[in-house]
Amino acid sequence: MLDSKKAAPLDETITIEQLTRDPYPIYTRLRRESPVLRVSSVRRTMLTKAEDTKYVKDNPVLFSSNDPKTPMQRAFQAHTLMRKDGAEHAAERGAMAPSFTGKNIKACWEPIYTKIAEDFVARLPRGETVDLFPVLAGPFAAHCLKYLLGIEEARDDDMQRWSQTLIDGAGNFAMREDLFQASDAANAEMDALFETAAARHRAEPNQSALSVMVNAADPIPQSQIHANIKIAIGGGINEPRDALLTIIYGLLTNPEQFAEAKREGLWARAFEEGVRWVAPIQASSRLVMEDTEIRGCFIPKGDTVMTIQASANWDEEIYEDGHLFDIHRKKAPHQAFGNGPHFCQGTHIARRMLANIMLPLLFDRFPDMTLPDPSQVDFWGFGFRGPRHLPVILN
Repeated sequence: MLDSKKAAPLDETITIEQLTRDPYPIYTRLRRESPVLRVSSVRRTMLTKAEDTKYVKDNPVLFSSNDPKTPMQRAFQAHTLMRKDGAEHAAERGAMAPSFTGKNIKACWEPIYTKIAEDFVARLPRGETVDLFPVLAGPFAAHCLKYLLGIEEARDDDMQRWSQTLIDGAGNFAMREDLFQASDAANAEMDALFETAAARHRAEPNQSALSVMVNAADPIPQSQIHANIKIAIGGGINEPRDALLTIIYGLLTNPEQFAEAKREGLWARAFEEGVRWVAPIQASSRLVMEDTEIRGCFIPKGDTVMTIQASANWDEEIYEDGHLFDIHRKKAPHQAFGNGPHFCQGTHIARRMLANIMLPLLFDRFPDMTLPDPSQVDFWGFGFRGPRHLPVILN
């Protein structure tokens, strides 16, 4: 009976390199021709329509986060909350939740992040050409995150290196041993630093994530405390970093929108459009728990579907000219931060640190910033995506 059901088409031509360099033409074609497609290179069934990606994320019983085929557990040396569902996921997510409350964002993190942003922007040289990736976006995101997590002992460079190493390992679908060796070394460094920081927090508690977790009345196991901090390092640097660079690129390549954003203070609109336009987290995997069907295609139990939120955010059924950056776009829900139980915990902090703090500060100091050569800006990444370079003139 099951054999008579229609399986999703199989593609053996799409490569991981193509998806890393420029996936959007592929996604546009798939939305039109094959929105449910088995892709050999990633060993998953890709879903490229917004309706389908949301359906999967909103149904964790049928589509579990616990996908044993992902490299994440090997890369993080732990079964992380990103691969858990139900009560187990809620318990580990909830262990960090007090650090992310609106009260703590306003009272604890906004003042710290504002001072950090002021210091970084003040050091930027007027009138010079500067690549904002290494001198601003990366270290700013890393420096802020250290305080939120309670690991101020870490160096900004190490935070960025650990983040990229974990991301490379978690996206290591080719199972390259060199990438896992690098993540093993990074895990050892992080574990040692976390233990040192935990001792400090037990003596002097505060509202940071590590402090909240180690001082809880009924703490989760140390292995999962460490895993939670690593998950935050893996996503909490690249997401605001890539979003900031994408927003700046979008504004500088659309002068009329840039002028209006400065005049009217439309930084919140710029933030939402930037993360919709190029989602920092492009794709996620889910394990199919029971035989099911999507758009008439049979999806068997044990299959892995990959929700492509990057594609969902350009879906023609929701967005007109979704390939364009447009801060005046009619408001519509995007999936840049996911949805369902795994909705990104740091969403509200990212909005505050960029829309409320960094963007207005940066363009108050450099209102005539220009992008001399847009061709030098190369967006990169399959699972995570953003510009690897953003050379601007700081006028």
